[in-house]
Amino acid sequence: MKDERWNNALYKTEARNDTGLEGYAYVPDGIVVKTSSPLNQHPGSNPEQLLGMSLATCLKSTLEAIEKERGIEHSAQVHVQIAFIGERAKYQFLVNARIRVPKVDLATAEDMVKEAEGRCPVSQLLSGSANYTVETVEEF
Repeated sequence: MKDERWNNALYKTEARNDTGLEGYAYVPDGIVVKTSSPLNQHPGSNPEQLLGMSLATCLKSTLEAIEKERGIEHSAQVHVQIAFIGERAKYQFLVNARIRVPKVDLATAEDMVKEAEGRCPVSQLLSGSANYTVETVEEF
């Protein structure tokens, strides 16, 4: 790896998939997840679900930190929707994060969500894509 930032990482991990979509993804000496295609009824998680969980967890923990910094009781909720669209060789994901912060007014919640978008590393990876949207909602 040529990027020098790897030398000062706060945390490093590795995820592997040696068996394909109908198989297993894993972290060496850690979690093992059975994987399958979302287009069949086989047991297992699919990339859409794993991406959604990753984004929801990142945004939720970032919002929790923002709430703490602002002296607000933790109440943020994050729901992520993922759609698999396209056709052969042109598949895409649509990602929509819906965030509710019930302990504050909508304007404050929108400000907190905007801050979380800029601080959450998963959101940063997705930002700039026309397929990624984030909305602040009062109700799910």
